[in-house]
Amino acid sequence: MSLAAHLEELGRPLVEEQLKHPTVLGIAHGDLAEAMFRSWLEQDYLFLHDYVRVFSRLAWQAPSAHLGDLVDLAHATYHDELELHRSLSAEFGADLNGAQKGPACAAYTSFLLDSAAAYGDGLAALYPCMWGYSTLGARLAENPPAEPRYRRWVDTYADPGFGELTRRIAQMIDESGAEPGRAERLFLEGMRHELAFWDVPL
Repeated sequence: MSLAAHLEELGRPLVEEQLKHPTVLGIAHGDLAEAMFRSWLEQDYLFLHDYVRVFSRLAWQAPSAHLGDLVDLAHATYHDELELHRSLSAEFGADLNGAQKGPACAAYTSFLLDSAAAYGDGLAALYPCMWGYSTLGARLAENPPAEPRYRRWVDTYADPGFGELTRRIAQMIDESGAEPGRAERLFLEGMRHELAFWDVPL
């Protein structure tokens, strides 16, 4: 089993925990309180700006074969994911420019930016976000919410293009030479941050 596949096996129980979280259930059912999603949207908007910085820091260290992959990931995050947030912000009345990081967002972004100081560490640390959202999107798309705004969110992460970006990260992890035990620790810490991020500050 490849390292990335092993990490995914370790992460599946934590994805199941996310699927049971009230915030995720609200998105899945299309009935999450608007104030909750608005707050989550603001926090994730701030998170994604640092996520772009993580990809950029890793691109500087990447072997030539994956430099373009990481530039593509930074570009897709900055333009596609953040555009989704900007489009939804108007519909939910989110204040993207005035938002400030809550504790969960600050802790997660600090962890990712610190981990990205080393190529293999950074890849293992960020994989919970890419793989986790791709997995969540696919699961939620099996019975998508009727509410169109939440449906658009689900469709973004269930999109095959997002899945392909996730597979690129998996390939990079497998080729990185990362020490498996350290990769496991960083991956599981990232998964715990993912779960904590759903505890939306109001």
